[in-house]
Amino acid sequence: MNEKEVILTPEGLKKLEEELEHLKSVKRREVAERIKVAIGYGDISENSEYEDAKNEQAFIEGRVITLEKMLRNARIINNDEVDTDTVSIGSIVIVEDLEFKETIEYAIVGTAESDPFQNKISNESPVGKALLGKKKGAIVDVQVPAGIIQYKILDIKK
Repeated sequence: MNEKEVILTPEGLKKLEEELEHLKSVKRREVAERIKVAIGYGDISENSEYEDAKNEQAFIEGRVITLEKMLRNARIINNDEVDTDTVSIGSIVIVEDLEFKETIEYAIVGTAESDPFQNKISNESPVGKALLGKKKGAIVDVQVPAGIIQYKILDIKK
């Protein structure tokens, strides 16, 4: 089965590699110690500390597998690949919300890096999809659950 390509910026790649290393070198050891301590309490059939530690261990191992798969399928978008004429993954786009007359700056990233709280939006999100391929000055209609938002692209940066 083909695995989905994961698009990352160099910063996103570094962040995922650091998370993976932390999980493997620190968190695995911590949870193993918690399991060891919990086993020392005796009967594990009714031991909530043991159960909690085993659940955390399962979560960590699942995340390690996910991160390794993402890194294996990563395609890195370097800054020199980013065009400032049209919006692409890796672009920083400054838009004006035409209804509320406010300026917003979005970084267009792959889904693995998206973080709406930091205005890093996925190329697969409604706003990201609508902005991709558009040029400075374009008016873009974005279909969202609440209706349509209109943005004007003011600038495109790397």
